[in-house]
Amino acid sequence: MSERTDNAVVVDAPLDLVWDMTNDLESWTELFSEYAAVEVLSRDGDTVTFRLTLHPDEQGRSWSWVSERTSDRRSLVVNAHRVETGVFTYMHIRWEYAPEPGGGVRMRWIQEFEMKPDAPLDDAGMRDRLNRNTAVQQARIKERIEAAARGTDGQSPAPAGLKGES
Repeated sequence: MSERTDNAVVVDAPLDLVWDMTNDLESWTELFSEYAAVEVLSRDGDTVTFRLTLHPDEQGRSWSWVSERTSDRRSLVVNAHRVETGVFTYMHIRWEYAPEPGGGVRMRWIQEFEMKPDAPLDDAGMRDRLNRNTAVQQARIKERIEAAARGTDGQSPAPAGLKGES
């Protein structure tokens, strides 16, 4: 059996800024609250292979895995999957970016996955966990990008030269 999550948030910022900040993997430890480390392993055109490491959990364990992410700036889509699947049989994530008629950008994450039989959570349990955590992470990303758009984040907007890169 498999599960799917589908979550979105509207970020009140220019499309280029939203795209650039969310595709700057090296800054994900600041953008997301859950990542302790990001290590880019390779880049091949629009495809990046990277290792993510979470902050330690309640038992002091740090979970880590390798993912591959391919961005398509023209279609405003990023497709990713776990190379090291860990507790998942598979995990696919699709990011979609869509300009909103009234301004801002709708950032949507679709996650399709299946848990391994010996995983600590079943498919429904992981779906619920991902839905809860995605809401937290998307709210944080929205806040960070909107602050950058206003120039109130204490940093300059997304690094120059990242437009169209991932």
